[in-house]
Amino acid sequence: MKERLCRNNINLYCTVMPAESPLPFVFPGKGKRLKQAKEEATAEIDHYRLQREKDFRHKQSTIMGSQGNLSTKIDEETTAKIRDLTSNYHKNMESVIGRLLDEVYHIDPELHANYAYTI
Repeated sequence: MKERLCRNNINLYCTVMPAESPLPFVFPGKGKRLKQAKEEATAEIDHYRLQREKDFRHKQSTIMGSQGNLSTKIDEETTAKIRDLTSNYHKNMESVIGRLLDEVYHIDPELHANYAYTI
């Protein structure tokens, strides 16, 4: 690159500053423009990312429904199941206890089928 700059009528620079890079002298303000372009690109990327996330959240909420509606629906179903189980318990409690007591009080002594008489 040094040789190319020397051929392009920048011989004075080549002789005065041979050890340093010629870019700051040849392209003044290029670093500043690159930095500004990088910042603009970063800002544009961030804006695009935020827009895509917003669109994704909107689509997700419309397709799957909101979590609040889902939790209230689950709570309502749970309450209904608990109510049904409680009513079934109160309705069948007397008959189950009666059957259990009948089995306990009804004693019918008989020999087991596998018992062998040894007389």
